[in-house]
Amino acid sequence: MDNVLLIVDTVYVNVQTSVRTRLVDVAVELLEREGIAAVTVRSIAREAGLSHGAPRRYLPTLTSIHVAIAQRGLGDMFERIASATERHTDAVARISAAAREYVSFARARPEMFALMFRHDLLAGSGEGLRGTSRPMFAMVEAMLPPSDERENHIVAVQLWTAIHGIASLASTTALTVVTDVDTIVLLNRTVASIVGSGHTTSDFTEAGS
Repeated sequence: MDNVLLIVDTVYVNVQTSVRTRLVDVAVELLEREGIAAVTVRSIAREAGLSHGAPRRYLPTLTSIHVAIAQRGLGDMFERIASATERHTDAVARISAAAREYVSFARARPEMFALMFRHDLLAGSGEGLRGTSRPMFAMVEAMLPPSDERENHIVAVQLWTAIHGIASLASTTALTVVTDVDTIVLLNRTVASIVGSGHTTSDFTEAGS
C-alpha cells in the first residue's frame, strides 16, 4: 500500500509541476507577444485551455505570475552569459562577453528584460526572486581580478549599473536616437574603463571583434 501511495503522490507532484510549467510558458508567451498588460489570470487560463480560476492553484496572485516569468527570464539570461564567458580566461574579455550577452538579451526580449527589473511589480511576492538574481550578480563578481572583497563588490555594482543602462537604452532603440557609436565598442570601452585597461589582452581584442 505504501508503494502505491508513493506512486500516486509522485504522479500528483509531476502533474502539478507540469501544469505550473505550462502556465509559466503561456505567461511568457503573452508577455513577449503582447506586453505586460496582456498578462492576466484570465488570459493565461484561456491560452492554456484551463478554467478561469485554475491558475490560482499554482500561481495564486498576479505578482506571483510576474515573479515566475521574471525567474524564467533571469534563468535564460544566466545560461546565455555562462555559455558566452566560459571560453575566456582574461577578466576583461569574460566581462565584455557577459556584457554583450546582457545587451543582446535586452534587445531580443525587451518586454522580458523590462519585467525582470520591475521591482515595483515584483516586490513582496514571497517567491524568492533574489535566489535567482543574486547568483548572476555573484558570477560577475567572481570574474573580476583578485582584489579586496569590498572593492570587488563596488566594482561589480559599477559594472552592472553601466551595462544595465546601455542595455535599457538599446532595448528600446533609444541609444540610436542620440548616437551612432557601435554598441560593442561602447561596451568594451565601458568594461575596460571600470575593470582596468591593464587587463586587456589579445583575448579581449578577439572578444570585441
